[in-house]
Amino acid sequence: MILERNNRVSPDLYGQNSPERFWRVQLDPPASREEWDEATRQAAVVLPSPVRAVADDTCRLLAMTLGEGQFGPRHWEGGSAQRLYYLIKPAIPQRLTRGLRLAYGARRSGELQMGWPIEPRYAWFQFGVIGHLLRITGRTSFSFLNFWPAGRRFALVLTHDIETAEGQSFVREVAALEEGLGFRSSFNFVPERYPLDRVLMEELRARGFEVGVHGLRHDGKLFSRPDEFMRSAARINGYLREFGAVGFRAPLTQRQPEWMQALDIEYDSSFFDTDLYEPIAGGTMSVWPFHLGRFVELPYTLVQDHTLVHILGERTPRLWLEKVDFIASVHGMALMLTHPDYLRDPRAWRIYRNFLEVMDERRDYYHALPVDVARWWRARAAARGPEELPAGAAAEIAGIDGSELPSIRLSNQTLVT
Repeated sequence: MILERNNRVSPDLYGQNSPERFWRVQLDPPASREEWDEATRQAAVVLPSPVRAVADDTCRLLAMTLGEGQFGPRHWEGGSAQRLYYLIKPAIPQRLTRGLRLAYGARRSGELQMGWPIEPRYAWFQFGVIGHLLRITGRTSFSFLNFWPAGRRFALVLTHDIETAEGQSFVREVAALEEGLGFRSSFNFVPERYPLDRVLMEELRARGFEVGVHGLRHDGKLFSRPDEFMRSAARINGYLREFGAVGFRAPLTQRQPEWMQALDIEYDSSFFDTDLYEPIAGGTMSVWPFHLGRFVELPYTLVQDHTLVHILGERTPRLWLEKVDFIASVHGMALMLTHPDYLRDPRAWRIYRNFLEVMDERRDYYHALPVDVARWWRARAAARGPEELPAGAAAEIAGIDGSELPSIRLSNQTLVT
């Protein structure tokens, strides 16, 4: 596989995510291609202007949203100011670092025109497609394959990136907290930065947790050049096999979707729906998984713990819980990214524990490891009906309330348990 320094987004990577495939409407006879295309064009009015400009081409529309193409062909490179910041970051006092990151987030918010911490427009678009399709086809309701097993309203996924040896030493405490409340999560290890605790890895797997790979060295150089990435990808693939892992997240969420096709993974989680504070800010706008070429992408959709506590100075899980409520309203995926390194801070630990305690009281979500969510999403895309899915469920979509955007009621009906 030969890679070039080409940052343009290939629509081919995103073609599996058309609204028709996303919704999995159960119609006989099915809606026509022309009807889907017209509904998509009409629904695109809510999307950013660069996306609306390509609304006649669904693949390009998806590349502009899920593929972040709306931010320009050099988006994946980041800027020289970003690279300088991360080079000198270790020497900058923490208080100054917080101020710089706050200023950076404010500036990127104006430049990118992205909502944060909630960016609802892609969700509005997808629901709008169905609303317009109801009107175009003259129907009052559709049945579709529910997004989550057993008619659950949304998905909850917990993930952790272990950046240092100190973070690795705190993993057992994190796992014990989650286990005590009935949760399980994935822990992503950096293969070549600190001595790996192989006993810990085996223990986590035995207790029902997942182990994944977090880059190679966590030095900010993974995506510096195509040839260097290919050499690193070969080593990463070796560690994936060695760990028995199928999931990956890039350090600093630096990413390049074309290059990442060289990774032997079932899923990735290096992307996000919206984040103004990462080195490569922006987002896919999606609060659902999606197919990204060879693998399933699980974008993180909740604010990172470091951003929440150390940049924004939050003292409660308020932002997490407000985002969960939005995600539940659109039947999406609440995927959390935290770090044992930062959870060692009593403030971060208290907020994370409080969040889990609140979520433990809810019973409306599908909680699973990221590998299981990715496999579910792939199986849902291939199933012809709910009877072909473990715990498959159908849902009914009906009703337009006359507002500017269609309002869709979902009534879950579990068909297979």
